[in-house]
Amino acid sequence: MKLWIPVIASAVVSLSVTPVLASAQERMPDTTQRKQPLKVWGAQFEELEYRYSDDDEEAGVWDADFFYGTDNFKARWLTSGEYSFEERAYEKLENQLVGQIPISKFFDAKAGVRFDTPEGPDRTYAVLGVAGLAPQWLEIDVNLYVSKDGDTSADLDAEYELLLTNYWILTATFDATVAFSEDREIGVGKGLVSTESGLRLSYDLIDRAFSPYVGVVHERKYGDTADYARAGVGSTEDWFAVIGARLSF
Repeated sequence: MKLWIPVIASAVVSLSVTPVLASAQERMPDTTQRKQPLKVWGAQFEELEYRYSDDDEEAGVWDADFFYGTDNFKARWLTSGEYSFEERAYEKLENQLVGQIPISKFFDAKAGVRFDTPEGPDRTYAVLGVAGLAPQWLEIDVNLYVSKDGDTSADLDAEYELLLTNYWILTATFDATVAFSEDREIGVGKGLVSTESGLRLSYDLIDRAFSPYVGVVHERKYGDTADYARAGVGSTEDWFAVIGARLSF
């Protein structure tokens, strides 16, 4: 009888393992399929707001990102602008079409073209940039621009979100633009061109899909760019109260 015990035990183990192996084999194609890059698409408005300055100026501002692709490659349309209600004209209108690929665990590289419709002649630039998450959860976006005439510039966008609660979020932003050559036709001088810093308090209503906010924004121009603004009877420094919403689709 003792001789049959190992035989029976082996048979029981075989019968129990066989369904598991068969189930695993059935799942293998699904697992392989899940490893394929998933196509993603969507749209996000980081800023969609109304601004009121200390000089009684009113403006509508947006900063949006439309994207389609996979984790390995994304095509993005980045659009931003500022519309003056008093002058009934765009003070800034910028569109970028870029392709983006990952270069590390936290950063992506992007390249493409940028179209500007500023005050004055239109401008077209080649774009090369890096975007991602830096230490301390700081979102960074750095870009280099080269126009068809060889004018070069760069900008830095930084953003930090502080979660006060699961719904209340305080967002600090800082943008800076530097020009390595001047472009007088559009009022840009060589050196530090401008900075914009903002502080916005938002409330997450629908799982980060709709978050209304209020805040304050400070804009300033520097150097020759400020001189060009003064010559054109423009301002070189402004404070804005803002109200708006962040949207995701």
